[in-house]
Amino acid sequence: MIPVIMAGGSGTRLWPLSRTAFPKQFLSLGYDQTMLQQTLARLNGLSDVAPIVISNEEHRFLVAEQLRQMNTQGRIMLEPVGRNTAPAIALAAFQALRDSGAGDVDSRLRGNDEKKSGNSEAPVLLVLAADHVIKDTAAFQKAAAALLPEVQAGKFGTLGIVPTEAATGYGYIKAGNESAGLYAVEQFVEKPDAATAQAYLDSGKYYWNSGMFMVRADRYLEELKRFSPEMYAACDAAMANTESDFDFVRVDADAFKACPDDSIDYAVMEPLCSQNSGALEGEPQVVVAPLDAGWSDVGSWSALWEIAEKCEHGNAVLHAGKGTGDTILNDSRNSLVSTSDRLVTTLGVDDLVIVDTKDALLVAHKDKVQDVKKIVAEIKARGGQQHHQHREVYRPWGIYDSIDNGERYQVKRITVKPGAKLSVQMHHHRAEHWVVVSGTAKVTNGDDTFLVTENESTYIPIGQIHALENPGKVELEMIEVQSGSYLGEDDIVRFEDKYGRA
Repeated sequence: MIPVIMAGGSGTRLWPLSRTAFPKQFLSLGYDQTMLQQTLARLNGLSDVAPIVISNEEHRFLVAEQLRQMNTQGRIMLEPVGRNTAPAIALAAFQALRDSGAGDVDSRLRGNDEKKSGNSEAPVLLVLAADHVIKDTAAFQKAAAALLPEVQAGKFGTLGIVPTEAATGYGYIKAGNESAGLYAVEQFVEKPDAATAQAYLDSGKYYWNSGMFMVRADRYLEELKRFSPEMYAACDAAMANTESDFDFVRVDADAFKACPDDSIDYAVMEPLCSQNSGALEGEPQVVVAPLDAGWSDVGSWSALWEIAEKCEHGNAVLHAGKGTGDTILNDSRNSLVSTSDRLVTTLGVDDLVIVDTKDALLVAHKDKVQDVKKIVAEIKARGGQQHHQHREVYRPWGIYDSIDNGERYQVKRITVKPGAKLSVQMHHHRAEHWVVVSGTAKVTNGDDTFLVTENESTYIPIGQIHALENPGKVELEMIEVQSGSYLGEDDIVRFEDKYGRA
């Protein structure tokens, strides 16, 4: 069973912590691990196969770094553009079949008795989102394990969340006949209105659609080809010409851009249920395993407050990332406060969400947090960048934080990981002064290469080819002062780069 982790989202519902360049799946949200890392850890004891992580190009180094921190090897498949979940899973299915040596997909089309026997050597895919919370790992693993024999026999499986309220924000799964703790899926239904959701809850026959699926790779592609032939053809063409570097697999961009945009629910699951025909004639095509495990898709700040640990007054406090900020909540109730570096205090407030970051502050009533997208839209309309990235920016070699700037200068705090090296580069419009705070820097400045240690500095003139490397075993911390007529990040000419960005 190969885990397929969908990590390509770039939502704005948890702004200002979540940004386009650093979305929620890479955030810790008060836990020791990020949401992506929690998803991977949840697989311990269930699957020991290296995962396939689907990501976009912009987030590739974030994924690689978070896997490295967990000592996890895996394939990172890069989507040149977002095309929803159905094509992403298709790419993973093609890759899994290729890696397993299971053969050509077309040789396994309908009519092959091997499908019905469940003895196919084609791998099983466990498709998970990278940004869900599941508190009861044992219950999750038990439900997934229950699906496995049915999926190996050719059926499609899904995990249905046992509903706790008449929620209108989720799609639902209608369950039919039960067998050995699993239920035949009669229908996938859209997000209901309040009255319909209440009727679903009262009936006891409906589950929330979690977006977690289990399917054999060949069966998925078989049904995708039947129901969405254009999508199948585009993904097949995209996988016919892939490139690999480091842990990354890049598909053919032009071919994938021609792919229709659709979810697995619309492209495969709904038509499979409605037609009730497939490789297993006369049997349910899709089965659901009920899951009652403290699940949340963390779709808003209020949803995060619901699942967070709270004090006796109903307040939840998050310390984002490595921040050292603190809180004082006086005469305050049922609120969520997230702080990074500063002291955040409240006095006499109820039902608020307060999220403080280095460059943006959100104060909202819990009942209004679904409208945070309006704030993000306003930032975009004004030409701001706070929706796209944090003041602190992650790079494959480390982090930089823009701590001050003016009309012709900018000051950054730069952290370089041990053994990491920035690209060999030059700038047309700015000079740079480097001051080493801790660690040792190996500096290339024109034709000279030398070491700069703690409390020492060096100067890079405009137009000078240069490079920075950390040759030590501890992080290199330094202050960079840029000065010049233009200080944008696009004033970088790369001549050589170990991360493939030249």
